Amino acid sequence: MRKFAVGIFSIALILGAGTAVFAAGNPDKGQSFEEMLPFMEKMHPDFTAEELEGMYNDCHGAEGMMNGSGMNSQNMMNRF
Repeated sequence: MRKFAVGIFSIALILGAGTAVFAAGNPDKGQSFEEMLPFMEKMHPDFTAEELEGMYNDCHGAEGMMNGSGMNSQNMMNRF
């Protein structure tokens, strides 16, 4: 029984560490506009390239919500 418990604990520790490393990743390096353009064109076929680039910049720019300064729960709670 002790070996089983140690085995389960070891597996949980390894999976937890792997998940933490994967989640940490590199948050500053997202996909560039050129990499996202085919997906954005598929989702918004009526938009021009300029409109799509503006949308991308609104989301990923300095004040964009994907940049950590948008509507995530941490910043949202700090506004009150």
